Amino acid sequence: MKTAADIRKLAKDEEIEYLRMTFSDLNGRLKNVEIPVSLLDEALSNQIKIDGSSITGFLPIQNSDMYLYPDLDTWTIYPWITTGGKTASLICDVHNSDGSPFAGDPRYVLKRLDKSLAEIGCGHLNVGAEMEYFLFKTDDAGHPTAELNDQASYFDVYPDDAGEACRRETVNTLKKMGFLIEANHHEVAPGQCEIDFRFDDAVITADRIQLLKLTTKAIAVKYGLRATFMPKPLAGMNGSGMHLNTSLFDDDHNLFDDPKAVNGLSSLATHYLAGVLAHAQAFTAITNPTINSYKRLVPGYEAPTYVAWAMANRTALVRVPDGRGPATRLELRSGDPSANPYLAIAAVLAAGLAGIKQKLTPPANVEDSIYQMSAKQRQDQEIVQLPSSLPKALVNLKNDQTLGESLGPVVAKYLQIKQAELTQFQLSVTDWEKKTYFDA
Repeated sequence: MKTAADIRKLAKDEEIEYLRMTFSDLNGRLKNVEIPVSLLDEALSNQIKIDGSSITGFLPIQNSDMYLYPDLDTWTIYPWITTGGKTASLICDVHNSDGSPFAGDPRYVLKRLDKSLAEIGCGHLNVGAEMEYFLFKTDDAGHPTAELNDQASYFDVYPDDAGEACRRETVNTLKKMGFLIEANHHEVAPGQCEIDFRFDDAVITADRIQLLKLTTKAIAVKYGLRATFMPKPLAGMNGSGMHLNTSLFDDDHNLFDDPKAVNGLSSLATHYLAGVLAHAQAFTAITNPTINSYKRLVPGYEAPTYVAWAMANRTALVRVPDGRGPATRLELRSGDPSANPYLAIAAVLAAGLAGIKQKLTPPANVEDSIYQMSAKQRQDQEIVQLPSSLPKALVNLKNDQTLGESLGPVVAKYLQIKQAELTQFQLSVTDWEKKTYFDA
């Protein structure tokens, strides 16, 4: 673990001129306060203040003073900033003016839940993320157009994959920032890419998701492109997912692994899996948080639409990929990259913990294509549908007492923000409506 002295030395040795104190709002937008390195001591003493009333989901204007407590182990230099002063960042926890942690800080919610694993004899949650995104061309003013960067498809290579150079520089930049990249490739849709990095502790992975999104967007600009993590930017094409691979560990021992058990899954893993399935219809409001998210969760585009689990069947919500021992894990395939990673991982963990505490048992795994089943076949196998819209998902979240208690007061604030978002959409008039109804 890094100390304040370590940070001072790094800042001096690397000739850092500016420091960005970063944090995330409730929607998952990365925010920052940039300070000159001359204020480093104030930053290390938790004295950098923000106005909480200006941050989505934080405090009212009459009581809005908040402070940033930097996590020193998140020290990162931004390699793409090459002019105007070398810049580093520290990811921060948000605290109230009395010094107590802010219960509405998404990072705190995940840290608190991860720490609670000790109560059931587990060390921590490991998470791996598979991040998908699109690259669009920009116009002369730098604004994104509707034109994709290429017309390539899954695993294609140059020259079909015109985003290869941009993706390679993105990966190289992430490696300089401490990421262990495991794979990167063109995804199935034109203009779509995927970058996977090595799993780690839940909070570290959530931090890295935020940094990956920031870095991807910054590098794309250098190539005259615009990167978007919008779940479904174009109709008729696959959307972008954020698959989350999770496993519980005690030190270096994977608690999901049991070579003697059916499918190699321990009883702890099956209880956790059952909890995830039981609360999936509720946490979908968090793992798929936008109106646009539900245009991805439709049959025919590889994203799951039903609550079931499988070994190899990719139409199921949860899959148990190949690999046992340390690699034993559950892959949640429904989430998308517009989600707040701290809240998304926390919600899935809360569901899994409920399954463990209640010793829930999952239904049998489903290896046939769920899309091709009849309604009766799905009913016979206890397969229910994921919510098909954000309003339905929000109702499920509101009615899920277990998630509400586990995640705390952040749920009520989250529901409030999302209801406001739905109201704004209800008041808007889309191009489809104009095209369809203008001459009515």
